[in-house]
Amino acid sequence: MSTTPRWRTAALFAVPVAVLLALIGPQAALAASPPAGPPLLLSSPSSPDAPAGAAEPTEPTGAAAKPPQVPAPTTHRPVGAADVHLVDSSRPDPWRPGTPARELMATLWYPAQSARGGELPYVSPELSTALYGFPDFGTVRTGVRARTVPAPGPHPLVVLSPGYGYSRTSLTALAEDLAARGYVVAALDHTYETVVRFPDGRVENCLICDRTDDAFVAEVTRSRAKDIRFLIDRLTAPGPGLVPGLVPGLRVDRSRIGAAGHSLGGASAVEAMREDGRIRAAADLDGDFFAPLPAGGLPGPVLLLGAQRHAGENPAANWDRAWQQLTGWKRWLDLPDAGHLSFCDMHWLVDAFGVRDQLPPETAPEQFGTVKGARALAATRAYLGAFFDRHLLGRPARLLDGPSAAYPEVRFAK
Repeated sequence: MSTTPRWRTAALFAVPVAVLLALIGPQAALAASPPAGPPLLLSSPSSPDAPAGAAEPTEPTGAAAKPPQVPAPTTHRPVGAADVHLVDSSRPDPWRPGTPARELMATLWYPAQSARGGELPYVSPELSTALYGFPDFGTVRTGVRARTVPAPGPHPLVVLSPGYGYSRTSLTALAEDLAARGYVVAALDHTYETVVRFPDGRVENCLICDRTDDAFVAEVTRSRAKDIRFLIDRLTAPGPGLVPGLVPGLRVDRSRIGAAGHSLGGASAVEAMREDGRIRAAADLDGDFFAPLPAGGLPGPVLLLGAQRHAGENPAANWDRAWQQLTGWKRWLDLPDAGHLSFCDMHWLVDAFGVRDQLPPETAPEQFGTVKGARALAATRAYLGAFFDRHLLGRPARLLDGPSAAYPEVRFAK
């Protein structure tokens, strides 16, 4: 197990993955990808704790190759989505001196009235090229409908923050599943921490990706918390409950707001809850803490879902310290066979493109473990959904009460 913080190795890992996928080319990628299933048309499980295995993509069986598809959500409910451009004129950009306002991009996923309408691409070929050096991720299908009519609300809100150096698109599979459960989900790009493409075609690159010292990353965590809070401000602005100027008819329940994230995004979600009383629950997906938690404790519900964070090993030490400061409801779950990137789209995408065995051997085990990406995604979706169902909707969510035969790979660490 490496002693290098995982967010650093994950950020650096994006480059060899991109180069490898570019080298194998689109034809090899399509040949290795799983066949696309019907978008959002799976049967609903009998209970919120039912296993998500039915939504896992199947292995190719020799049929005509199709582009990879985001694994279908676990509930039968159409989902809409829209990309939105936000400007926070109340503060200058923290990473680009002289920029008077903080510009952000976000994607909103939400329960829709029907599955009619054009499919929202996973990512545009242009942004795929800017992020990864090749356009191939533009072939990935989603099944969600672009700016389709929202289902009657209001709906609980979950804000998502990606890993350091990663795009908001890396949380698409989690967002689609939460939206199919009935949540409005908003995933942020933290500008200048990744490549961001704005509606006018302008592309802003990462300006701080070479900064890796702990004190600076603590500053990044606090800045991300401000981004999250601003997004919540926009989605809950005073008025009749409509999301102002973003998606006509979409309504957010201001009393039911959660936050979650992967890697540094997970720690940022917990920090945002510390700063903002509107956030009622926060989930950290394998993210180390750099900004100190309050000495008096953090009383809000927190889910820690990590990989290979066994007691006595280095990855556990960071969470052991944070655990003492979490004074409300809390769970620490571990997937010993997963890796750091198993909690975002990179794992199932690498599997879909058939290149996991070709990745750098010195980092691949820590980043992906031995579990299949689809299975890691199914477990992450199930426990994240159960967490927010319990703490935002008041549902029992028995999956959180102890080990489950449906997910034997999940270990209740604390």
